[in-house]
Amino acid sequence: MAAEHRDLIAERRHGVLFLTMNRPDKLNALSDQMIAGLLEELGRAAYDKEVGAVVLTGAGRGFCAGGDIGRMRERNEAAGHDSGAGGEAGINTRIAQLRRSEEVSALLHEMPKVTIGAINGPAAGAGLSIALACDIRIAADTARFGTAFARVGFSGDFGGTYFLTQLVGPAKARELYFTAEVIGADEALRLGMVNRVVPAASLGEEVEAFARRIAAGPTVAYSYMKAHLNLALKSDLRTILDRESYGQSLTGLTEDHKEAVKAFLEKREPKFKGR
Repeated sequence: MAAEHRDLIAERRHGVLFLTMNRPDKLNALSDQMIAGLLEELGRAAYDKEVGAVVLTGAGRGFCAGGDIGRMRERNEAAGHDSGAGGEAGINTRIAQLRRSEEVSALLHEMPKVTIGAINGPAAGAGLSIALACDIRIAADTARFGTAFARVGFSGDFGGTYFLTQLVGPAKARELYFTAEVIGADEALRLGMVNRVVPAASLGEEVEAFARRIAAGPTVAYSYMKAHLNLALKSDLRTILDRESYGQSLTGLTEDHKEAVKAFLEKREPKFKGR
């Protein structure tokens, strides 16, 4: 089953929601329509029991180039001609609009589903931030990564400073932001920015196999795992122990847990149902 928004294609198969950013002529630079589609699809999938995992990728040869530079120029020129475009009201409107768009990263990071970035090509600026917001990143060996913001005089958005600092440490994150250096897939793997690098020709196959494995797993347990792992980024041990005891006790009541124990004793693979 596939749904098509402007600049975004959504398809569901085998319990996986596949989201493809679809502006290949612009390396899938973000548009208002694309962001609206992502917010709608991710928001719906977060509570859809039929969705066990989410895959985000880009059409054509790129993952996502971030902001649309051409549109930035048009906006700046329009602001230059409009004497009423500045001031506190103008900047507050821009802040509110951007903050709403950034919920894409928040959803990918916080929704109770495993999110997987299939990095098929360049991921830059906000596109890199969105990739880093995913739980797992599998990159083609031809993929390239860059913060890019310094190149256009921006400070960064969509959570990139948070995610990159968590993944590679503060010193390297600062270097990558300040220099806007572009790195390849192997270097991204070495730094911990991606989980796996695979040949470009087999990226789709590898990602789908991984996503289907997740979707067929104990998805209720995964949702608690993800919440615990996210909490571990900012909490102390005793807070985590409290939360783990809660999650462990609740998941122990699920059908999936009971099936897994039974399957283990019967020496067979469990058949999880996500409940």
